[in-house]
Amino acid sequence: MSISRAVLTLWYVNCSDPAAVLRTEPKADRGFGRKYLSQLNPALPVTPIGQFPLNRSVSVDVAEFYIGGYRDVTVVQTIIMEEALTLSQLSPLLLRAIDATDIYAFATNEDEGYAGFAHWHSYELKRSLCCTATAFLEDIGLPEPFEGEYWAGEHSPENSGGITLPFVPQQLMEHAQNSWLGVEIGPNGPDLDVVGYAVDGRPEPKVDPTPSSPVSKAAAGAAATAGSAAAAGFASTAAKVEGDMENSTPEDEDAAGYDDYAAELSPVATAPAQRLRGEDAEPSLGEAAIDVAQRAGHLGARVGKRVALQVKQAALSLIKRNRR
Repeated sequence: MSISRAVLTLWYVNCSDPAAVLRTEPKADRGFGRKYLSQLNPALPVTPIGQFPLNRSVSVDVAEFYIGGYRDVTVVQTIIMEEALTLSQLSPLLLRAIDATDIYAFATNEDEGYAGFAHWHSYELKRSLCCTATAFLEDIGLPEPFEGEYWAGEHSPENSGGITLPFVPQQLMEHAQNSWLGVEIGPNGPDLDVVGYAVDGRPEPKVDPTPSSPVSKAAAGAAATAGSAAAAGFASTAAKVEGDMENSTPEDEDAAGYDDYAAELSPVATAPAQRLRGEDAEPSLGEAAIDVAQRAGHLGARVGKRVALQVKQAALSLIKRNRR
């Protein structure tokens, strides 16, 4: 019997109830993964390749590690081959990479019908079963209580044919994982955040700056309408500022406030967006910018009207220069 490779998931546990930790859906730390890999081999070229839920992601590939370091629980997923498919022969570097009271290992290759599970307590192997439907790679230690129903034939596969084990190895492995960890490890279980790393020297993947979904014609038209109305509002307000300033004196400015320009700008610039979004919706980025500008104008009035006048005069000069 020859198995090409398998996905290995290692759990390093330092608490009596790992399920309580995993149910909180803890977040992984990139720095932790790098430290773990440097302990395996300081010369490894480590490249982060993403962060995602282990239980809802594509399985790890050759020269990759998915790592999640949580409080009292660490999970590592990678690929094993050859003698490591017999879990009792796992590299001591993997087993002792983290100090742990209990270590659980689960291996699978569904395409080739292989699965295995193992448990070490204080680095002493307590149980290891690795097999296909027709052959054992190893069977070490006493069967765990949850194995009884499988050996009793309560989960026999239909139409297996020939001489086979009374269970599907993959199913027993999954049951062992759920039983030892106390929680389902899969799409219906808690999200288990991990960071993916490549150790084969590949470059870090680039993030596409373009939107992943196209903008609809309706949305684009609405945005254009809102933008045109806002631009018209700004132009109208700028013209009023120019006319008022050409006919004003410092004394006039002292007697008048400056909130009138801000008050005129806001309804014109923001009304189209409000109609599109609804009056109770959150403000857009553009409306927020307008609000900031208004607040800045109010602050300028409080600090000193003559300073604000100088700013206005500078703005008028800029408008006239742009018209030439």
